[in-house]
Order: sequence, then C-alpha cells, then structure tokens
Amino acid sequence: MTRKTIYAFTKRAFLNPASTHQASYIQAHVQTGHDGPDKWGDNRVTIADCNRVIQLEFFLGSKRERRISLAKIDLLIKILTQFRAALAGEINSIEKQSVLVTKGTKVIT
Repeated sequence: MTRKTIYAFTKRAFLNPASTHQASYIQAHVQTGHDGPDKWGDNRVTIADCNRVIQLEFFLGSKRERRISLAKIDLLIKILTQFRAALAGEINSIEKQSVLVTKGTKVIT
C-alpha cells in the first residue's frame, strides 16, 4: 500500500475570468512528510498561460539548496512586484492619454 502524499501548502487559482475561456492558472505546493518535514519532497510552482507552462522547483535537500530556494522565490516576488508597478504605471498613462484625446476630435482606444 502506498502512502498518500501530504502537503504543508497547496493552492491553485485561475488567472483569468472564466468568461475568457483561457486556461491560465498558477498552482503551488510544498510537500511535507508523514512524520515531519521532508527535505526530499516535491516543492514547485507551476504557471500556465494558454499553451505555455513553466514549472519552478524549490529543492530543500541541503542547507545550501534551502537558502537558494528561498532566494529564488524572494527574487521572483521582488521582480513581479516591480513588474506590477510598471504595468500599473503604463495602464495609468494609457488611460490619461485616452481621456485627453477623447476631449479633442480624435478618439484613441
């Protein structure tokens, strides 16, 4: 009899509204053991967008690898946060431009 895998964390969320019919999602899990932490467990983040899928693994087998895994997720969070700020700024600029042009004779969408 095989033992069921236990996860300390598991989460899946769809990235687009259902109305778009796009299969974009993020799934993440951290595996743990039946008798305590599992340094050989499967720890990964999967990001899918339409036909593209990437999987990022976070190995915990050694002290060095644990430090590397935390640094990897920290860097991803930092870059995604910066990307979000830049994206929001670009959206704001586009919206302001659209409002200014709408007041004139030409409309840009």
